Amino acid sequence: MRTSAGNRAEAVLADPEITGRILLFRGQRVMLDRDLAVLYDVETKHLKRQAKRNIQRFPEDFMFILTAKELAGLRCQFGTSNDATATERGGSRVLPMVFTEQGGAMLSSVLNSERAIQVNIRIIRVFTRMRELLATHQDILHKLERIEAKVAAHDEDIGTLFDHIREMLTPTPEQPRQLIGYKQDER
Repeated sequence: MRTSAGNRAEAVLADPEITGRILLFRGQRVMLDRDLAVLYDVETKHLKRQAKRNIQRFPEDFMFILTAKELAGLRCQFGTSNDATATERGGSRVLPMVFTEQGGAMLSSVLNSERAIQVNIRIIRVFTRMRELLATHQDILHKLERIEAKVAAHDEDIGTLFDHIREMLTPTPEQPRQLIGYKQDER
């Protein structure tokens, strides 16, 4: 049974094994070295070693190392790390590398395994679908902003209209009228 393009797109985005591992650092969507190692089924130290051996393939917009402050923020999000949990999960106390979508693709080429290729395809599909959704949401946001601007202008116009109606309906205090006509002199 074939699935429609919409169903496939939803399935791609519903890949929690990948979407749950995408983080936002320095304005970029990235994945941690340890998460990619789990997906690629390699040890984190092997993944890092391969990235360091091929560092010319990983410019700053493909891979960067988190600062101590960023790592502290990450630990606050996921709970404090201690020696027992760090070793159980295969974690380390060194600053992690993070890889953008392009860095993950480059990483799969230096790992050079069938699993790395398959996982990389999944990752690229998720990132692509996320970009498509973001573009759709941006279009909707721009349309809402235009509607809001029109409504604001209409609100101002309606407010002015009501002000004029109030002026017309509010009686002005009567000023003493001068009598018209002939006045008899009081002599």
